[in-house]
Amino acid sequence: MAITAGTFESLELRGVGRTFGGHEALVGLDLTVRAGEFIALLGPSGCGKSTALNCLAGLLPLTHGQILLDGTRVDTVPSEKRGFGMVFQSYALFPHLSVEKNVAFGLQMRGLGKQEIRRRVDEAIDLVKLGEHARKLPGQLSGGQQQRVAIARAVVLEPSLVLMDEPLSNLDAKLRLDMRTEIRRLHQSLGLTTIYVTHDQEEALSLADRLVVLREGRVQQVGTPDELYDHPRNWHVADFMGYRNILPGVVVAPQGAGDRVQVSVGSLALSGRQVDPAGSTARDVRVAVRPDDLVVLAPGEEPRDGNVLRGTVLVVEYHGREFAVVVQAPDGTLLHVRTPVAPQVGAELALTAPAERILVFPADLTERSAEPDRAEAVAA
Repeated sequence: MAITAGTFESLELRGVGRTFGGHEALVGLDLTVRAGEFIALLGPSGCGKSTALNCLAGLLPLTHGQILLDGTRVDTVPSEKRGFGMVFQSYALFPHLSVEKNVAFGLQMRGLGKQEIRRRVDEAIDLVKLGEHARKLPGQLSGGQQQRVAIARAVVLEPSLVLMDEPLSNLDAKLRLDMRTEIRRLHQSLGLTTIYVTHDQEEALSLADRLVVLREGRVQQVGTPDELYDHPRNWHVADFMGYRNILPGVVVAPQGAGDRVQVSVGSLALSGRQVDPAGSTARDVRVAVRPDDLVVLAPGEEPRDGNVLRGTVLVVEYHGREFAVVVQAPDGTLLHVRTPVAPQVGAELALTAPAERILVFPADLTERSAEPDRAEAVAA
């Protein structure tokens, strides 16, 4: 009998909040997670994502709200009785115990028989491809191998839910890529339900079925990777979804019908698409453009939509198939560009981007504009 995930239909967070000494670390988190989903909680340090995970794990009591598993409250149940697996950033392995004894520890605490423990430990170690290292101590393993042990220790319990708190942040770039693949493989092969905390948008996009973006303890947007990537709700979400150019601007005038507006960004005049979830008529805005949406114009080439951004090349970085270029506009505005051909430092460039790829957001991230619709937080 192979290791499998515990079963449930849905996990529901209703108005979950946590306060520390008057500071609201997490405010009104509403989310429904379906069995088998991979959910990523994404945001910068201090946004509330680890607080949310610790509340789910039972490591922190709730200040507000409820957590229900198939309609039954679990936020009042002790951590060790919730049946969830946890993978920590720091691995949290017992340094004096071998790999197999680390993996077996939770099963021993549950009082399982020796034969059942041996079977499940052997399967879990094989799942993470550490069979030849089973008798080694954690100190004899690499960081990636130690993280595999931590994952094996979590899945051997056959948990209904696996919680992962930035499990790859201590690894080097290659190991992060390898472990990302392993985590997704295990999630799919075991039928796990996973909630994963990260500050890395590339990691979140590659792993998750849905993303929950947080800022200052409040949900900014919930959706699939492509929904958030192509349709960020506000400039904070856009910043995490690769719109590296987030520039302060002022709306000059609407342009024709629909959502097209003219915007002044320093000395630059641009035509963009207004994204206005709150129905605001804000004049102060943030203009968001992806580096790969800015195209270098050839001499004499006509720009699309009349959008022309001129500047001087400050930095050129080689990134394999393309170059990351920093261009400074006459007023000092810095623009990040990706191009297949390396310009010379000091060269004058003319850039363009189609208006539909230049997003214009209200500058003020008010609670009203940041709050997601209730229906958006529930899986279809």
